[in-house]
Formats: sequence, structure tokens, C-alpha cells
Amino acid sequence: MSSSPNRIDVHHHVLPPDHLADLARRGVAWTGGAAIPNWSVSIAREVMERNGIAAAIASPMPSVYWGDATGAVRWARHCNEFLAGIVRDDPTHFGGFATLPIPDTGAACKELGYALDTLGLDGVLLWASQGVQYLGDPDFEELFQELDRRGAVVFIHPSTSPPGSQVPKLALPYFLVEFVFDTTRAITNLLYSGTFERYPSIKYIVAHAGGAVPYLAWRLALGQAMPGLRENAPKGALHYLQRLYYDTALSPSEQALASLLELVPHTQVLFGSDYPMAPEPVVKAETSTLEANTLLDADTRGAIDRGNALALFPRFAKLTTSA
Repeated sequence: MSSSPNRIDVHHHVLPPDHLADLARRGVAWTGGAAIPNWSVSIAREVMERNGIAAAIASPMPSVYWGDATGAVRWARHCNEFLAGIVRDDPTHFGGFATLPIPDTGAACKELGYALDTLGLDGVLLWASQGVQYLGDPDFEELFQELDRRGAVVFIHPSTSPPGSQVPKLALPYFLVEFVFDTTRAITNLLYSGTFERYPSIKYIVAHAGGAVPYLAWRLALGQAMPGLRENAPKGALHYLQRLYYDTALSPSEQALASLLELVPHTQVLFGSDYPMAPEPVVKAETSTLEANTLLDADTRGAIDRGNALALFPRFAKLTTSA
């Protein structure tokens, strides 16, 4: 058992079996190069227990849009109801981020209302890109208006390569390098499209410690000197980047967190595992690396493990153990 048994994991996935079966029938490769893990709710709970994770805010994997807009609407509803069933059966240990049938923003707004108002999910997952469109694209404006009106929690995750994505021809798994740059492009586009400025009530969690954003933050801020960009970030680029929350999934090292903690205070950092796409040996490595991280004192580590997440998900405040 971990010495910190109360972690709240904001980067945790569920794999709806019927959706995976449909993708398999159509020959869709969606994992970014990793093998599809063996997953079930009971296996997930065992992994959580062994790694000191008291609760997980889960999001469905993978994307529901693979070139069929009608199918995306159907599978988004299926995945959200599947996720809501898990939360309903075990609300002590699970929360949920809804998936949406983007790029159809009208359908996405409708599903958002259903997921939050009827199913009672905790927030929404947005993929960094859909094909060649990134978050911040004008086509998504209606959705961001609705997210802002609701003050929603939005979890930004790199895309799992839907149709039209520009995937570099490298002999490397897509998740190894490209995921972090997919996220970085999305955050930069949200910044300089003015989306962060126009919709300040949205609360964002960015996967994988923000991709390359912390390391590139000074460079990204140079855009504010350019006409056509600076008008969309009138408070300065760093102001917007420092308002975001960032999870630690696959980024628990001193090198990664040193860069992140130069950008934001530790109160903006949340524990994330990326389970089950990160299998249990990786989760164990993540937690042990965080526990050994000399940049973090006990209070800071406890805030990252649990306390900071309670600002976004206060219903988990009554949790005391992962049992």
C-alpha cells in the first residue's frame, strides 16, 4: 500500500466494451501505438487500492468520432451512460468526464447538457484536436460559450488520431512524442484565438503536465508581441497559462515538475495516472517517483495527491481512505 492512500486521480480512463468492439470491427487503430489493455471496473478498483488512489475522475477512451457524425452522437450517449453507471454504482470511488460528439458542436452542446444535468457527471473531456482542427477553432465557439456559461470543468487530452489527423511518418508510437505536442498546439491555439480571454469561467485541467507548454512558456509568450495575436491575449500569455490546472500523468519526474512549478504554483497541479493506458507497473513508477521527488515537501505532495483536486471536485472531501 502506498504511504499516501487518499489520491484523487484526475487522469483515469474507462474503456466501454461495446465501443471498443465497434472500432475493432471497423479496423480502427486508436491507441497511439500502445496495446489495448485488459480493463474492467473490478480490475481498476484493485489497481487503485494497491496504489493509494481513493477516487478517480474517469473519462471514456477513445474518441467517439471516426468520420461518422451520426455514429459519434450515438456512441457519445452510450459511453456517457456507461460511465454514469459506474459512478452511480460506486460514487465514493469514481467520478466522470463526459465525452462529446465533436466536431458537431450543436450535438456536442446537447450531449453536454444531458451529461451534466441528467447524468450528473463532473465535467467534460475535450480532445486537443479533431482531424486538423484544434481547440480554439471558430467552429467550436458555440460549445465554449456553453461551457463558460456553466463554469464547467474541462479535461484536455491529446487526440487518439481521428480521421484527417496529420500524423508524422516516424517509426515511433504516436503516444510517445506526438501526444504532448498535440496538447501544446491546442493550448497555444486556445491562448491566441482569444478563447481563454473570452471564456474565463471554464476550469481547465491539461493532461500530461501540459505537454510541452511549461518548457515552452517563455517562447510561447513571444506571440504577444505580434499583431493579430496580442489582441487576443490582452493580459499577457503567462496570465492565461497560469490559470490552468495540470495533471502529473506520465510526468512525475523532477525534470518535468521543475518546469511545471516554474510556471504555476503547486496548487494548480493534480495527480493523474493515465491508467489503464499506463499499465499498473507505470502507475507504480509514477507514484514512487512522486513520493521520492525532492522538489516536493510532504504538504505539497499531499496537495498534489488530493487537496488541490478538492477545489474542483468537493464532493470527494469526505473520502478518507482508498478502501
